[in-house]
Amino acid sequence: MRSTFVLLVALAAYVAAVPLPEEKNAFEYPRFIEFPDGDGVPHTVDLQAEPDLNAIEEIQRNPDRNLYLLFTRRNPTSSQTLVIDDANSIRNSNFNPNHPTVVVVHGWLSNQNSDINPTIRDAYLNKGETNVIVLDWRRLALMDYVTAALGVPAVGRGLGQFLRFVNQVTGARFDNMHLVGFSLGAHLVGNAGRELGGSVARVTGLDPAGPLWNLNSNALNPNDGRYTEAIHTDGGYTVGGLGIGSAICNADFFPNGGISQPGCLTNICNHNRAWELFAATVTHNHLVGQQCSSNWQVTWNSCSGNSLHMGNDDLRKSGSGMYRLDTERRYPF
Repeated sequence: MRSTFVLLVALAAYVAAVPLPEEKNAFEYPRFIEFPDGDGVPHTVDLQAEPDLNAIEEIQRNPDRNLYLLFTRRNPTSSQTLVIDDANSIRNSNFNPNHPTVVVVHGWLSNQNSDINPTIRDAYLNKGETNVIVLDWRRLALMDYVTAALGVPAVGRGLGQFLRFVNQVTGARFDNMHLVGFSLGAHLVGNAGRELGGSVARVTGLDPAGPLWNLNSNALNPNDGRYTEAIHTDGGYTVGGLGIGSAICNADFFPNGGISQPGCLTNICNHNRAWELFAATVTHNHLVGQQCSSNWQVTWNSCSGNSLHMGNDDLRKSGSGMYRLDTERRYPF
């Protein structure tokens, strides 16, 4: 009897100590946080820093002036640069409007050479014929976090305008396009999809950034594509969490509960695991979530609803709700 009582007391203390997803809107980040660059190196961010308004104004005037780098099976490692308003840059490239188009968007303090880009690119090109476009938005991404976050909606609109131009030049259909973004890039692709009226086939957010985004109307949302999906690996309702820890899309996946990932000892590792998991699912399509009826079920791993594959390259994918799944600590997880 005494052992049962001790167990109940311990359980109650644990529940009281663990913040649940329902509390996410009450969570406020401290002024100073550690946020990683594209190489996983942490940088101190002042969330109350004054943004560079001149930079924001320039970005808003020219939101589409970024690098759009095309990779196909004909040029799997050497990119071709596509330029908005330059039809020949597209017509003379290996872009094939009959193949699916996947746009990969990095996060803060990153560029075309960051690990996410070749990892996801190679997963697609090893799988089949695909136009993989890597968006290098370093002109904004290399600025301070607050300025970058404020400029994300404009760059997202610019990406949407670029894809509209590709459609006009080649006839490539929006329902044959998949936009994939990591961290700040997740909100960027959401805004790109919004610029196109939610007509792209899929929008996938890989651990969408949490700081300055939890109550932000410009954050990734269910209307940004025909099907929107988020993979949460470092939930923002925990101290130091780098991602939004709540459901924000049509379907939201919470691998291992969405907070801490097997084999990871840091938030940076948890955060990056989102794009590692996604790339693995493009290749193997092996990670399957069970639908959860509440955040409690996500937390306590008691979900027993319908199943839905996480990630993958299916352009006709559909589904809704929250999903929990468990993974291994090493590729392919």
